[in-house]
Amino acid sequence: MDHAAILALYDRDMREGARPESSDARVERIGGVVRHVGGEGGWNGVLWSDLDAAGADAAIAEQVAYFTGLDREFEWKQHGHDQPADLGRRLADAGFTAEPEETLMIGETSEQVVEAALPDGVRIVPVTDRAGVELMVEANEKAFGHDASFLRDLVLARLAAAPDAIVALVVLAGDEPVSSARMELIPGTRFAGLWGGGTVPAWRGRGIYRALVAHRARIAAERGYRYLQVDASDQSRPILERLGFAALTTTTPYVYVP
Repeated sequence: MDHAAILALYDRDMREGARPESSDARVERIGGVVRHVGGEGGWNGVLWSDLDAAGADAAIAEQVAYFTGLDREFEWKQHGHDQPADLGRRLADAGFTAEPEETLMIGETSEQVVEAALPDGVRIVPVTDRAGVELMVEANEKAFGHDASFLRDLVLARLAAAPDAIVALVVLAGDEPVSSARMELIPGTRFAGLWGGGTVPAWRGRGIYRALVAHRARIAAERGYRYLQVDASDQSRPILERLGFAALTTTTPYVYVP
């Protein structure tokens, strides 16, 4: 894999040339900034920017004014190769709060379509309705130890607005939700995004995370997506590296609350 070429392709497909995540969302280019304005329950933020030291502060202030005018919290998704080099500091100075840094990891979809066994009595179940979403939320809260109401709102909104653009999954041991994950698919791109994979502590190390990656890879391959993309935490990165994913850059969400 040519890392520089794939990163450039990712920037073009998923950032500069981004598509709306749903029919009620929109993508706008304002000068050197591409922003996403979400629909009901959708994501708001800056996806890509091409700024220099002279104009960066004014561009940041413009986005703050715009989203504040909508009374919406938004995220500036800063990548490690973005310019100017001190963009993160400028965002912090403008009132943004940095969330934990993650690693952008890319894998070839075809390499992840493998047979991955689950423990006895465990199965992966598609989520298509509110009952399934509640099971996802329960698994996520047990896995990460925090409130997951955001996940409930996000998945319900996506299922209602663009059901073909999301693959939501819950893993059940009997009737108990022990893991969940989702995949987001944007038509016209070559990248399928893997999000939210988390397993409750008692079930970790038993192949569930691997099985969820393989399950989503199979669906992505069937729908023509060549690459899988993950914003990986420090916990996920070693697993994904063992599976053959490559670390291409870092990504840091900077969040602004009006």
